Amino acid sequence: QVQLVESGGGLVQPGGSLRLSCAASQLSFRQYVMSWYRQAPGLERELVASNAPIGGTITYADYVKGRFTISRDNAKKTAYLQMNSLKPEDTAVYYCNARWPSVGLNYWGQGTQVTVSS
Repeated sequence: QVQLVESGGGLVQPGGSLRLSCAASQLSFRQYVMSWYRQAPGLERELVASNAPIGGTITYADYVKGRFTISRDNAKKTAYLQMNSLKPEDTAVYYCNARWPSVGLNYWGQGTQVTVSS
């Protein structure tokens, strides 16, 4: 059974940093686009950053450019999201997503809460 397990969330003050991890199991990690999404209360889930497996193309939402960095370690089957200069508006549940578009596979983690508050 495919599992994506996020960790690293928590409470941090504005301007602080957190590093989220997403450990994958039971999937061919190298084939998947690994992405991070977030969902704040009352809002729709939105894409934060994405890391393609072939060529490693990386995309970011405009509101995190220059502050967040997505990366992946294929040997460890783990994706990361380094979040710096956090703002209160970054408060949300962050979800890891693994997607293999050519075969129609798509998986979600359970989410990890990030709260930015003084």
